[in-house]
Amino acid sequence: MKIVVNGEQRDVPASCTAAVLLAEMNLTGKRLALEVNEEIVPRSQFGQHTFRDGDKVEIVHAIGGG
Repeated sequence: MKIVVNGEQRDVPASCTAAVLLAEMNLTGKRLALEVNEEIVPRSQFGQHTFRDGDKVEIVHAIGGG
């Protein structure tokens, strides 16, 4: 199955969850926001949220500062 992550096409298994995708990208435990098709996925749902073919995923890192 193909999804688009931050503008780049990526192949993932049909049952891929947000948590699995983040682990594959070495982003587990990082401060970030995940959006799928312009809707925020709550961190509490990362383990349950599965992607569909053609989903557009945006991953944004939270950066602190003042």
